Amino acid sequence: MTIKIRKMEIYKKLFRIQEEVIGLGKDSKAFGYDYVSGTKILSVIKPLMKREGLLLKQEVIEIENTRQDYEAKKGSKSEILSKVMMKFTWVDIETGDKDENLFGANGQNGFDKGVGSALTYAERYFLLKYFHIATDEDDIDRPKPKLEDAKLEGCDKWTPQQKQIVRNKYNLTEEQLEKLN
Repeated sequence: MTIKIRKMEIYKKLFRIQEEVIGLGKDSKAFGYDYVSGTKILSVIKPLMKREGLLLKQEVIEIENTRQDYEAKKGSKSEILSKVMMKFTWVDIETGDKDENLFGANGQNGFDKGVGSALTYAERYFLLKYFHIATDEDDIDRPKPKLEDAKLEGCDKWTPQQKQIVRNKYNLTEEQLEKLN
């Protein structure tokens, strides 16, 4: 029984992180695509991990490299398609409890860069998908919603923690928050 209760603590910590990070705006561009950089994701997630006492362990389980020969605008090209299978393990540093997750990713690049591309892609997208972080309409970099929008959050049933989250989300003062109750 004690192990089951303790195991729930790691999920509570991970859920608190998920509650706080609603969305991230795309800050990088490459090959005609806009995306959220790993630097931006980590700058948001790492302080929350530190606060919650969580460590994210990353292990490469398998790498498969396949040579890709193809014709490009500037002639023939050869690259390596790297497929990686990884295990991301959340570790609660206070209890030692773990949450293990398998995740796969691909990267194609020059002979020495395919694996690095796949590893970078895996980390970035594991975090985005694990925490359900939107990178489009729920973008936290967009202007804050109006006070009227906060009234739709069901404020009469808020816990103190939920009040703080909504206060931050809508950039409210304590007085504005109290008027919603």
